[in-house]
Amino acid sequence: MSFSPVLPPSIVLDPLLRAWLLEDIGRGDCTTNSLLSPDSTTGTALWIAKAPGIIAGLTLATRVFQLLNEKVSFVAVAAEGAKCEPGQVIAEINGSLDALLMGERVALNLAMRLSGIATLTYIYVEQIADLPAQLVDTRKTTPGLRILEKYATALGGATNHRMGLDDAVMIKDNHIAAAGGIGEAITRIRSQIPYPLTIEVETESLKQVKEALQHKADIIMLDNMPLDMMCEAVQLIRQQDNRVKIEASGNVTLETIRAVAETGVDYISSSAPITQSRWLDLSMRIK
Repeated sequence: MSFSPVLPPSIVLDPLLRAWLLEDIGRGDCTTNSLLSPDSTTGTALWIAKAPGIIAGLTLATRVFQLLNEKVSFVAVAAEGAKCEPGQVIAEINGSLDALLMGERVALNLAMRLSGIATLTYIYVEQIADLPAQLVDTRKTTPGLRILEKYATALGGATNHRMGLDDAVMIKDNHIAAAGGIGEAITRIRSQIPYPLTIEVETESLKQVKEALQHKADIIMLDNMPLDMMCEAVQLIRQQDNRVKIEASGNVTLETIRAVAETGVDYISSSAPITQSRWLDLSMRIK
């Protein structure tokens, strides 16, 4: 399955970007407003990469500056999802200097955060690039940034898991405990959800895998299983119901992801590309 990274439309993004600009600018930029009158001086700024990585967030940066002054021209020299090297110019911005200075921090913060996620995601994906398994992200995201952080993982080569609780049913350990068992949980949920929501069940043992198969789960997650148990679970599922998709999750690292993929699972979910990524160092320089 291929997945193309797509940002939401401006009606969704603009309120977020405006709020983040307001957080930074507050009652006004004391420094810039003391130096420059609004729209009085134009100039050019370059965005420069200071570390190698995958670029993400330039489209957002464009909108940040244009919300401050619609005449600002933001030209992406590097493409979204492209590799960059230290010293490389990745964007050129022309326009009112007051807008460039006021928007600099918000625009850079977004691009640096998302580029860091895309970069680490790419490193994970490369570990299993020659195998059928796909890396998927999780809901372990920064509140308010999920839609953008998941966009960044997709740019890095991952596939998005559900965006929120309304996307699909995932029956986790606490749901199972609350319902009194996997079978009871699936039966009750299936009678309530609309078509075509799928049902995924988190399992921690072969006994739970068999119960999920018996009650026709669409996706079975193998959570924190040792590799030998995971291999056995994959074989069991493939033999009994080949339509069922298999996801592996839990403590996936760069050192273990390939061995997990070699068990034959369809998907490997990991929060690491988001929760463990470092910002990609970028800077802006006025010419």
